[in-house]
Amino acid sequence: MIGKGIEFGDALSRKQDPAKARARSAASLSGTVGGALAIVILLLAYIGPILSPYSPTAIAGIPFQGPSMQHWMGTDILGRDILSRFLNGGGTLILVAFASTILAYVCGISLGLIMGFRRGVIDMVSVVLIDLVLAIPPIIVVLVLLAALGPRLWLIIAAIAGVFAPRIARLVRSVALEISAQDYVEAAIARGERTASILLWDVFMNAILPISADVGIRLSGAIILFSSLSYLGLGEPPPAPDWGAMISENRAGMTIQPWAVIVPAATIALLAVGINLVADAVARVTGRSVVARDL
Repeated sequence: MIGKGIEFGDALSRKQDPAKARARSAASLSGTVGGALAIVILLLAYIGPILSPYSPTAIAGIPFQGPSMQHWMGTDILGRDILSRFLNGGGTLILVAFASTILAYVCGISLGLIMGFRRGVIDMVSVVLIDLVLAIPPIIVVLVLLAALGPRLWLIIAAIAGVFAPRIARLVRSVALEISAQDYVEAAIARGERTASILLWDVFMNAILPISADVGIRLSGAIILFSSLSYLGLGEPPPAPDWGAMISENRAGMTIQPWAVIVPAATIALLAVGINLVADAVARVTGRSVVARDL
């Protein structure tokens, strides 16, 4: 089997620009901070139900009660423990965000590689269709689908993946067009290698770095989009705990009991910021390099 070969590009330059070195060092630090922030929130969403002092759906006190020894963050509009609902409210958000992002990349990468490598009529038609889809705001597409078919969890995942896949396909197409023009790809074609093998080893493997810098944007976008749907009442049905739904349910008592709104809203924002910091660090530290197979 033909293995991976040498790397080309700025990443291999022995002489490193001091300004670029400082920028990459700063990006590495911000990426570490962002990664730690995201990991803490992800772990909290995972182990939160174990730490919950009350059932997230049980009435544990009077509505909008302030913080106390019994309820560290107080109670919500129905008298449920805010801390318990918060600790139980992140699981669905994380599941939907990661599942929809993975599905979007599977579809978007497959389409983008075919468009960038095959070109011709398939590429032209696909570009026109993608441009039409991108002209519609993502939230509108998702709302229309959910209004027509109902707010089911699998449909939400598919809808979010559907609005992100064309954007990923366009990115992958542009990278695939550039890579397909390289000599080692033309040499693989001349040797008569299978298209699937060329797409996987010569095109996709060299597109990983540019694609990896985009993952954080899509993942944080999925988090914000699902949180918005939950806020609008299209996420998990009541009384299931959900961070976006907590903001919507308790906004009327914001001046009386702000923790019910501030805590889930701040957590969603910090998770999105942490993921974006990691993605930005990946883009700056790794840069773009090309990996060719030995000819």
